[in-house]
Amino acid sequence: MATATTVGKSHAHGSFTRPSLVSVGTIVWLSSELMFFAALFAIYFTIRSVQPVWPMPVRGPGTPPVKLETGFDGIITIVLVLSSVTCQLGVFAAEERRLRRSGSIFRVSSWGLREWYLLTLLMGAVFVAGQCYEYSRYVTDYHEGLNGMTISSSAYGSIFYLATGFHAMHVTGGLIAFVLLMLRLSKGRFTPEKVTSAVVVSYYWHFVDVVWIGLFSTIFLIK
Repeated sequence: MATATTVGKSHAHGSFTRPSLVSVGTIVWLSSELMFFAALFAIYFTIRSVQPVWPMPVRGPGTPPVKLETGFDGIITIVLVLSSVTCQLGVFAAEERRLRRSGSIFRVSSWGLREWYLLTLLMGAVFVAGQCYEYSRYVTDYHEGLNGMTISSSAYGSIFYLATGFHAMHVTGGLIAFVLLMLRLSKGRFTPEKVTSAVVVSYYWHFVDVVWIGLFSTIFLIK
């Protein structure tokens, strides 16, 4: 992951001895967010430790457990992970002071920060839309008597929606940050401060990506 704390070839990152206050502040804030998600993981494992069956039965003992959409979630997880890659490619372009593409849109090697971040924004939106679809599917299945779930159907449903829902809110916040950054980049020169802003946004995006990998592994893969 690129940092906004040193300079070599670029003037965007201050000096070797003076880290960017924006970068440091963002890292400190993300550390506090990490503690928040750690608490959600703790709640999840606490509930799981006292349940004889996991995932919990939909409508009490003797009924089928919740059927998780592991395959679908695997697909949107891949989309989110790839968006972290495109985000980092945007950072590399920003460090080289390439705001816009220098060639055909089909020549990916010529893309600048704007193209990579727009693609990241699109992929993030696909992830959020996928989660919204998944939620509606679970709720609909539950009300139709199938093995879906709602936030109030069980302790499992509560922690599932709480953990994944808060993460979806963080992803949405990242999408808003990308939009605001794009608006800022469209005005004036591509200054070192704007490069730093782009790098800081990438910190946040990588954070929500890593958190989701943890959530996906915990909820969908670990039996």
